[in-house]
Amino acid sequence: MKKLGVAIIGCGSIAHGSHVPHYIDNEKSEIKYFCDILPDRADKFVEEFGCGKAVYNYKDIVNDPEVDIVSICTPNESHAPIAIDFMKAGKDVLCEKPAARVLSEALDMQKAAHETGRVLNIGVCNRFGTAVNMIKDLIDDGVLGDIYHVYASFRSPRSIPGLGGDFTNKAVSGGGTLIDWGVHYIDLIQYCCGEPEPLTASGVAFSKLGVDIPNYVYESMWARDSSDPEGVYDVDDSVAGIIRTSGPVITIHGAWAQNIFIGEGYIDFMGDKAGVRLQYGGDFQLFKIEDGKLVTEKPEFEANNFYKAEIDSFINCVLTGEKNQAHIDYAIQTSKIMQAIYDSSDSGREVVIG
Repeated sequence: MKKLGVAIIGCGSIAHGSHVPHYIDNEKSEIKYFCDILPDRADKFVEEFGCGKAVYNYKDIVNDPEVDIVSICTPNESHAPIAIDFMKAGKDVLCEKPAARVLSEALDMQKAAHETGRVLNIGVCNRFGTAVNMIKDLIDDGVLGDIYHVYASFRSPRSIPGLGGDFTNKAVSGGGTLIDWGVHYIDLIQYCCGEPEPLTASGVAFSKLGVDIPNYVYESMWARDSSDPEGVYDVDDSVAGIIRTSGPVITIHGAWAQNIFIGEGYIDFMGDKAGVRLQYGGDFQLFKIEDGKLVTEKPEFEANNFYKAEIDSFINCVLTGEKNQAHIDYAIQTSKIMQAIYDSSDSGREVVIG
């Protein structure tokens, strides 16, 4: 069987750790190109992984017959144009989260996927994790009863990535804490709860602690190599919101940076029969009443590599035409929610989600 030819667009850390190794491991795919606007990055990937060719402009390979599928691992501002160009050229696409900077761009991507008939999946990797799918099964099986409220906390003392670089420039990223971290939590909740229709959102996005770039104090900084002390900081470093859906009410509290020096990342699913607390990226506990007693269970399981599962499922979608849980049609709901929270913050009122 002919292997699917892969192009990796954007040769940063997410491509290095979460995409490239799993394409190499999959016997149905073969990396043909590494593309980055910084030539050294693409060149280093070719040297390190011992495959593919380095290119520096994705448009040079859009119509290349050797390319069947594409992983987009670039900054958020370029997700929509790159994905749309490749889909129009007959290629199937896996695009890193978030789908795009703003809802209108995500809708353009969805429209292109529908019009071209190509696969467009978004990198919502948690949908492929063992713990997340165990919780989804518990909810689907009615173990928790009616899920009426879900609370998500994704807070870190001071973890603003690449201060002054692309992450903190709204024109490039579309936002901060909410669009970088919150996208995963909101999407995970939507998936576990059966894709409820979002109805309204009210939220506030704060830009407080990172604004004074030269005097920002931190212990560590992810993506530090992309920081710029004279750069831009105009995104949210914390966010609070409430979303009403056709299912549960969802509340979120997130922070890249806060003056509470305790980090936490968990989701509480609260049902009228039982509840679950998921430690993000880890295990979970089930709380229930049994024989008139309060019971806490901590299931034991072997966690999978959800990035590998995500890549393998994408390749299967391309080969079979099946629609998996990472399809743009599901991701668009998360984009609607995030846009509504940002719009609510800007307007100071609750926003109806159309």
